Amino acid sequence: MTSLTSQQAPVEVIIVGGGVAGLSAAVALGRSRRSVVVIDAGDPRNAPAAHSHNYLTRDGESPLELVRLGRAEAQHYGAHILEGTARSASRTETGFEVTLADGSTVEGRRLLVTTGLTDVLPSIPGLSERWGRDVLHCPYCHGWEVRDRAIGIIGSAMTAHQAQMWRQLTDRVTVFSHTAPEFTAEQTQRFTARGIEVVDEAIARVDVENDAIVGVTLGSGRQVRLEALVVGPAFSSRADILVSLGLDTTEMVMNDHVLGTYIEADPVGATSVPGVWVAGNVATPMDTVVAASAAGVKAGAAINGDLIEEEVRAAVESARATVR
Repeated sequence: MTSLTSQQAPVEVIIVGGGVAGLSAAVALGRSRRSVVVIDAGDPRNAPAAHSHNYLTRDGESPLELVRLGRAEAQHYGAHILEGTARSASRTETGFEVTLADGSTVEGRRLLVTTGLTDVLPSIPGLSERWGRDVLHCPYCHGWEVRDRAIGIIGSAMTAHQAQMWRQLTDRVTVFSHTAPEFTAEQTQRFTARGIEVVDEAIARVDVENDAIVGVTLGSGRQVRLEALVVGPAFSSRADILVSLGLDTTEMVMNDHVLGTYIEADPVGATSVPGVWVAGNVATPMDTVVAASAAGVKAGAAINGDLIEEEVRAAVESARATVR
């Protein structure tokens, strides 16, 4: 890793967040011969998961191994990786200054934030310890691995949608109303038509034996045998550094229920603050790993283009001044 003190001069792009979105952007920018610093706190959202999927040619790879490989690629193209936590950012005459938790600072002409989000899970004893293992939320990320197994879905605003998605993978789906909004008559009809059982009780705890979920115990004391649980977590964007620049988070709403927050941006990640881009789950909470990586590449290319335009304008002005 490069020490903070070795960065003597401002760089062209500061990237806050060293997951696949940030590292993909760093590679795109490095290949365009841009100077880049990636500030990474080392706390990726998907760290608890043993494998990631739907990433072409890397299917089944550990998320942490993807980060290790991504760092090596970014460094190959000249990016510096700084391990630390970015606390705030401020505008300077030439761009931005990012302040880290240890008080050190990094300056750059453009800022890309790829800090992701935090999954806020239901408060059920035994649930969070299994997150990313046999407590899941995305059928595309982990569904194949639990196909044909007994799966329970913990009630949330997303349950009606989730139940049908997971029913594609197994015919043993049980929905627990828990604290979810009451299901409509149409939703109940759809559950019944697809053979999805609905249990109108809250879950008291998750039952684990031999390091694996074996079921849940309900508030009534009844036990239901299961092999995996699906949750609808709240998505809380890690946006403190963006808020420090005056950006507000936006509520993510589905079926009239707030599921979390995100930062609004255009299709290539540009925010309403000039010079600031976002990519990955901080902007699009539903993106999978490969989608976050693609968003990083798009943002990196857009930032490079923005820098080119600034440099062309400066060159034209300089040429005109010389003629005068």
